[in-house]
Amino acid sequence: MASVALKSTAITNLDATPVVKVNNQLAGGVVREAVGLITTNSDDSIGSTYRFCRIPGRARISEILGYADVGSAGAGIGDIGVYQTAANGGAVVDADFFASAWDFSNADANSVALEHEAGAGHLVNEIEQPLWQALEVAANPDLDYDIVMTLTEAVTTGAAEIGLRVRYVLPE
Repeated sequence: MASVALKSTAITNLDATPVVKVNNQLAGGVVREAVGLITTNSDDSIGSTYRFCRIPGRARISEILGYADVGSAGAGIGDIGVYQTAANGGAVVDADFFASAWDFSNADANSVALEHEAGAGHLVNEIEQPLWQALEVAANPDLDYDIVMTLTEAVTTGAAEIGLRVRYVLPE
């Protein structure tokens, strides 16, 4: 085995001669946050959507945490993804971009990191990219996007409270 010394993009730029200024989305940026809370109905069916918050497409997503208080609700599984805003037609961009089949009815569902969940579209190698680029849009469309849960298993027998907290950094 070889011993290696690897560097992130930010460290490579800071170690360059001359020093390359690091984009504040990668180091030293201000973290912003958007939150949303949804109270489900006791009979929400597969395909139901819950729009939690709106994020600028130029933002780099740093964290998405899911919270759930299922109360008397039974079942409840959903994908966390990206949709166009109502002003842009409201269509799905990628329904499971951040998380696939999050079981929010599970007792361990509270405070779950969802931004790079296995099986979803937002890959670890996209951690330095703004949302529009990670979505593989050809050029920055300067649009906002909604962060949405799409039910893949119906909510049954009661209501649940589900919350998302999305942390992100905007370019200077």
